[in-house]
Amino acid sequence: MRKLFAGNDKLYLLTDTTIARLSHIQIVRKALSAGVRTIQLREKNISKKELYKVAVSIQEIVIKYRAKLIINDYVDIAKAVDADGVHLGQEDMPVEEARKVLGKQKVIGISTHSLAQAVRAERAGADYIGFGPIFQTSTKDAGRPKGINGLRKIRKRILIPVVAIGGITWENVHEVLESGADACAIAAGILSGDIKKNIMKFIDVL
Repeated sequence: MRKLFAGNDKLYLLTDTTIARLSHIQIVRKALSAGVRTIQLREKNISKKELYKVAVSIQEIVIKYRAKLIINDYVDIAKAVDADGVHLGQEDMPVEEARKVLGKQKVIGISTHSLAQAVRAERAGADYIGFGPIFQTSTKDAGRPKGINGLRKIRKRILIPVVAIGGITWENVHEVLESGADACAIAAGILSGDIKKNIMKFIDVL
C-alpha cells in the first residue's frame, strides 16, 4: 500500500457532478492536471453498472498521473477496477469484511462523526478516517459542525491518518492542517467555479 497523504498530497477531492456541472471524467482530468493526487469517486444518483463504467475510465486516467483512486461506498466496484481503495460510511460494509474482499494492500477509509466512531474504525483496521463536518457545509447533511477543537481532540486519540471534511476552503485549510488533519477532503471548495484556479489557491497556502 502506498503511503497515504505524504509530502504535499493534502488535497483529497470528492467528485460531485452537480456542483461542478461537469462529468466525473472532466472533473478528474482538470483536478489531476492541476496537482490533486487523491480522488474519491462519489456518485449516488446513477446505477452501479454506470458507476462501474465511469470508474474504469477514471482509473485509466489516474494511473497515468500516478495518483490514487478511492471508490465511495462500493467495495465490489473498488475491487473490480483495481482502485487504490474504498471509502465507507457508517452504514456500509464493516471494515473487517471490506478487508477480506480487498486484501491488505488496498486502502480502506471510513467516515466518522465522533470520537467513539473514530476509535472503533482504528481498532477495526481502517487505514484512515474521515472526520467532520469540521465547518458548516451544504454539500452533505452530516450533522452539527465539530469545529477545530473537535478535530484536535480526535488527533490526540487517533494514530492513523485523519482526513478532515466539511466546509473547508482555501481560506481555512491551513488552520485545519495545523490542527492535526493529514489531508482535507473537499468538494464545493474546489468544484464551485474554475477547478484549476481553485486548486491553485489551495496549493499556494499549503
